Amino acid sequence: MAPGTNGGVQSLQRAFDLLEGLADAGGEASLSELAATSGLPMPTIHRLIRTLVTLGYVRQHPNRRYALGSRLIRLGENAGRQFGTWARPLLAELVDEVGETANLAVLEHDEVVYVAQAPSRHSMRMFTEVGRRLLPHGTGVGKAMLSQMPQQDVRELLKRTGMPAYTPNTFRDPDLLLMHLAEIANRGYAIDESEQELGVRCIAVPVKGTPSPAAISISGPEGRLTDEIVQKVAPVVQRVAEAISDTLHARSTG
Repeated sequence: MAPGTNGGVQSLQRAFDLLEGLADAGGEASLSELAATSGLPMPTIHRLIRTLVTLGYVRQHPNRRYALGSRLIRLGENAGRQFGTWARPLLAELVDEVGETANLAVLEHDEVVYVAQAPSRHSMRMFTEVGRRLLPHGTGVGKAMLSQMPQQDVRELLKRTGMPAYTPNTFRDPDLLLMHLAEIANRGYAIDESEQELGVRCIAVPVKGTPSPAAISISGPEGRLTDEIVQKVAPVVQRVAEAISDTLHARSTG
């Protein structure tokens, strides 16, 4: 049966359209804004939103605006953990090849969330707890993800999050960051120059074709990740990012 030919299927499709509309609006919108973006009649939106609120997938604010609900966060976290589980062997291969800690992160509700890690075997190595959340402007993986987004979307995200400094090297100016993101998009990888933690350098590459923005990285002490080493290992990180993307595509189509 084709989508939309059955009332139940059509209602389900429209409910997902409204959830996508809330996500595109930054996670919050009014009913009139949803009507404008979805093209659905207001009575239909009222009915679907009321059901989504009852189920916990949408919540209503006192000002009568609506936001994505906590049950979606749980689903997203579970999906992120699954993503991290099957990507971990590829991260381990990356560690074997470059010798530094490898991470996989996704963008969730304007935050970078680390969903998998393969540690370096060096006694002095970087460690980021799986599940840790950081703002994207101050991390290599975050900058790699932002480099794939339209500039206006990045500006709106930065307005929502602000640009607090993790270190003196963290970008604080949105215009400078946007220029930097254009360089990252052209080069194909981001470098974190002690922007999240002093003394730590990171090379990050976006993973394309994922349901939500994602990126992988390697990180290590500045003394080991010299400019010469960065030039050598960046193509390796790019190759593994492509392998993760290809694996995801094969799983979704096979």
